[in-house]
Amino acid sequence: MNRIRASLPVLACAALLMLTACGGEDEAPTAGGSPSATPPSAAATSASPAPPTADAADAVSDKELCQSAKQASDKMKEDLVAAVSSGSEPSPALFQKILSGLQNEVTRVAATGATDSKVVAALEQFGAEAGKSANATDPAAAADNPAFEKAGASLTKACKAAGVNVTF
Repeated sequence: MNRIRASLPVLACAALLMLTACGGEDEAPTAGGSPSATPPSAAATSASPAPPTADAADAVSDKELCQSAKQASDKMKEDLVAAVSSGSEPSPALFQKILSGLQNEVTRVAATGATDSKVVAALEQFGAEAGKSANATDPAAAADNPAFEKAGASLTKACKAAGVNVTF
């Protein structure tokens, strides 16, 4: 019975990790490659846009943002699957680490996009929700909530509009 209960939070975290993938920079090192390194604390504490985004001339395209997010998501999903398949129950500390990493990566990626981008707005909201879940006593249970699902759906929709099919 406990394995079944643990599976739901694990699947929820895997979905969240998919959103975290927005922060990967494997395919986006084009013009200078030095995005602003603003701490993500503002994203976790308010609903308003967190760190300042890149200038229009330096901004990464929405498609590149989504591709980076997808790569990061795939990486975090692999890490989660490896932890779950190790045979032991995943700890709250593991989920906290994964969700914090997701928040940090999504926030970093969002900072490289244009200020008026729907993808950037969706990344910031998703990062804020990941941060809220990471800071909860039970991060896996906290990640299983409608606000987090809505943020993931918004990011999926924004990326689809940018030409990248991915599910967050």
